[in-house]
Amino acid sequence: MGRKIQILDTTLRDGEQAPGYGMNLNEKLEMARQLERLGVDIIEAGFPVSSPEDYEAVQQISRLVKKSVVAGFSRCVQEDIRRTWQAIQEAEKPRIHIFIATSEIHMQYKLKLSPEEVLAKITESVALARSLCADVEFSAEDATRSDRAFLAKALNTAIEAGATVVNIADTVGYITPDEMFRLVQYLKEQLCNPQIPLSVHVHNDLGMGVANTLAAIRAGADQVECTINGIGERAGNVALEEVVMALHTRYDYFQCDTNINTSQIYRTSKLLATVTGVGLPPNKPIVGKNAFAHESGIHQHGVLASPLTYEIMKPEEIGIYQNRMVLGKHSGRHAFVERVAELGYLIPEASLDKAFARFKLLAERKKDITDKDIEAVLGSSAVLGVKETYALKSFVINSGTVISATAVVRLVRDDGEEFEHVARGEGPIDAAFKAIDRIVKMDNKLQNWTIQAVTEGEDALGEAVSKITCNGRPVTGRGLSPDILEASMRSYINAINKAIMLEPQRT
Repeated sequence: MGRKIQILDTTLRDGEQAPGYGMNLNEKLEMARQLERLGVDIIEAGFPVSSPEDYEAVQQISRLVKKSVVAGFSRCVQEDIRRTWQAIQEAEKPRIHIFIATSEIHMQYKLKLSPEEVLAKITESVALARSLCADVEFSAEDATRSDRAFLAKALNTAIEAGATVVNIADTVGYITPDEMFRLVQYLKEQLCNPQIPLSVHVHNDLGMGVANTLAAIRAGADQVECTINGIGERAGNVALEEVVMALHTRYDYFQCDTNINTSQIYRTSKLLATVTGVGLPPNKPIVGKNAFAHESGIHQHGVLASPLTYEIMKPEEIGIYQNRMVLGKHSGRHAFVERVAELGYLIPEASLDKAFARFKLLAERKKDITDKDIEAVLGSSAVLGVKETYALKSFVINSGTVISATAVVRLVRDDGEEFEHVARGEGPIDAAFKAIDRIVKMDNKLQNWTIQAVTEGEDALGEAVSKITCNGRPVTGRGLSPDILEASMRSYINAINKAIMLEPQRT
């Protein structure tokens, strides 16, 4: 039995800070549920002092999660620490995670504090956090550009004040694998209490994030901090799925394992892409759509003879399964529910009813329903808890090279009242969105719109993503349909429905 590496997932904190990855409360709660199913040891739920919305999200996640530790992030500021504790105190396993910079450049230009003042801040802050919470993690920001002796002194100061975990952050993705190995090795030797876990938090600015994290594990790191799909500020954080599968696939080399349920990796990745509206590159390691695809004739021949020739992992290990039964328009609810369970999804009964209704509608328009179709249906707005204030009833669009695009759109509101408007635009999408705007009468500005096929074949499902600013709030909507115009309108309406949920006076 090898060493057990603890996994701290910071998708909901560091990952969500990246532009374009914002999530609303319902989406954060759904991600937290899935992270717990995935088996992460610690869910870093957010930065409570950063906004009232973040505070509420951390508090709600603390109440929801039962198995994983729930961590709240905080500066070394007494008011922040107390606020963080208020947000996480109802968690089954709460953790306060505090940080301060230890590099000379940060201390001089950002903090404007001397090294002695930083050490005093660490002592004061960790002691306060420990008086409130039994589990306290201390992080040295920009640790990899810090003086090694001073960094070791800062970590030991935190341990002496009561920290139960100490972490070093490669905040700007600066370090190299060899340097990381030597740094972790040095710090492990210098810690005043060798029983205290040493953690690493690595960014990917130079593309070495995973390599640096694995080097830290080899040198003795006990905990690593990651995000799903590697999301995060600038070039992102270390991708959880890449680190976990490297340890899993190369156990012979690393002799380390984790508590992660690898069969939940793929659907966790898909869920994040769904709620943020940011897709994955096809060549993304582990979870990209080409990760298990083989186009070269030589490769195809080898895989047919033995998958081990070109596949070092099985798709099933990360939760990608092959169809074992055909679903279609004549399939009943029992068959659908059974397939959903086989795919590893845990869906509330009410949401399952909505998902089955959407499946039946899709089955009327598609001959064969694949697992990807089912996963797309499960990721719909109804399943993710978005109240459909407005729903698409019907539309007619005229467009061509010699006429102006015109759209007639009919929406039905949740009280049953129907509205219809016509609009002209630069193209069919522009005309349709303008007609929707005239119905909902909200200040919508389209920031970005994309469409892609998410399944195979001529009747493939199109997935549209609309990123809009609605009444000053950035929101992302998603729509699915074999008809790309319908998918686009559904994504736009989905974004508007999310914005309405965020308006207190309209909930």
